Amino acid sequence: MNTPQTGILLPPPALARYLAFSLSDKTCIAERLLALVGLADGNNTVVGFGQSLVSELGVNIPGLKRFPLITAPGLGIENAPDAVWIWLRGDDRGEILHRSRKITRALAPAFRLEDCRDAFKYAEGHDLSGFEDGTENPTGGQAISAAIVGADQPGLAGSSFVATQRWQHDFECFEAMSEQAQNHAIGRRQSDNEELEDAPESAHVKRTAQESFSPEAFVLRRSMPWAEGNSGGLMFVAFGASFDAFEAQLRRMVGEEDGIVDALFTFTRPLSGAYYWCPALKDGKLDLSPLGF
Repeated sequence: MNTPQTGILLPPPALARYLAFSLSDKTCIAERLLALVGLADGNNTVVGFGQSLVSELGVNIPGLKRFPLITAPGLGIENAPDAVWIWLRGDDRGEILHRSRKITRALAPAFRLEDCRDAFKYAEGHDLSGFEDGTENPTGGQAISAAIVGADQPGLAGSSFVATQRWQHDFECFEAMSEQAQNHAIGRRQSDNEELEDAPESAHVKRTAQESFSPEAFVLRRSMPWAEGNSGGLMFVAFGASFDAFEAQLRRMVGEEDGIVDALFTFTRPLSGAYYWCPALKDGKLDLSPLGF
């Protein structure tokens, strides 16, 4: 029986690294993917494959596609490399570095590392804005239902789809906002994380309230802050049994439904985004049979 990659359902670790690869030498894809199977445990090393790789292999993963074009005033977002995505989880930065180097070597020359971002837990699970992140994440069986493909799709059962985005915060803009404006942008009080009943309709909490969609739009978020120099933001990561819930939230955030744009965009913006399919585990190893292996 196939099972999910266990790292998907675990809480975010103390430290992480996100790797995104593009296709390079197409003559040795199979060999390099099989090498990756020997290194990825699905627990501390979570793996996803994107549409560019799936198309090159000539197979079909139902539900997998390219990241959608996002349109909103002043907003531009690039598609991230979407051949292979790897989330390295751990609590030792040096160990993560060496694991990253080993995996990058194993995937070469078929895959080229295009983006490498270190991430970390801040204030026991807060965004760098100071607000708690992932407050209404589903748990237990609801988390599995939201994030993992069920037995009704036997070819993909146990696998997951993941939407990723790299958001960069404008800290100067955020810090210039009043405390009330900051709280209203999120829809919660930063001091105690209580939801504000009088928050405007543009508040992020109201834009993305998962139970307010029809059908409900629950995803399992595993986002973590990133920093480089004095810049930083959020590596947004949302696992789902499909991309439907994520896309429903995204459409509402950019005002596609009612013209109201999420107030998050006043101080932060996504720079890149990508979609991946995360295969299930079979006998403790990545099951690549849907890819034809």
